[in-house]
Amino acid sequence: MPPPILVQVAREFDASPERVFDAWLNPELIGRWMFGPALREETVLRIAVDPREGGRFAFLVLRGGDEIDHVGEYLVLARPHRLVFTWGVAAIADGDSRVTVDIAPRAGGCTLELAHELRPEWAEFADRTRDGWTEMLGCLAGVLIGPPG
Repeated sequence: MPPPILVQVAREFDASPERVFDAWLNPELIGRWMFGPALREETVLRIAVDPREGGRFAFLVLRGGDEIDHVGEYLVLARPHRLVFTWGVAAIADGDSRVTVDIAPRAGGCTLELAHELRPEWAEFADRTRDGWTEMLGCLAGVLIGPPG
């Protein structure tokens, strides 16, 4: 079997590692930076998270008249330095991929490095995946400006 396709993105944040880490698990924040009208023409219908190792998440959006349910399982939650989770769409069998998020402190904030391992048959989506994460992380940086809340 061919190895997974690795998509990598890095971003610096002017926020603490804890704030950046927590934004991945907070349903209200997820709906402001990962999904919704701040990013693309879609409506967030439901965001559910069970933020524990072995817990699952589901992010249901309405996009272009279609309901899309992004789902996964948290494999590693090592606050505030590392998250690892599966990522897929409920309607696509065997479509799961794996995302690793590493967060390192730096003066005035932190650096986030994301690695998304796509199944080889999804290789044609590598550039779109990279662009999507880049845009989402940019949106997250904007959401984290200002006091925690």
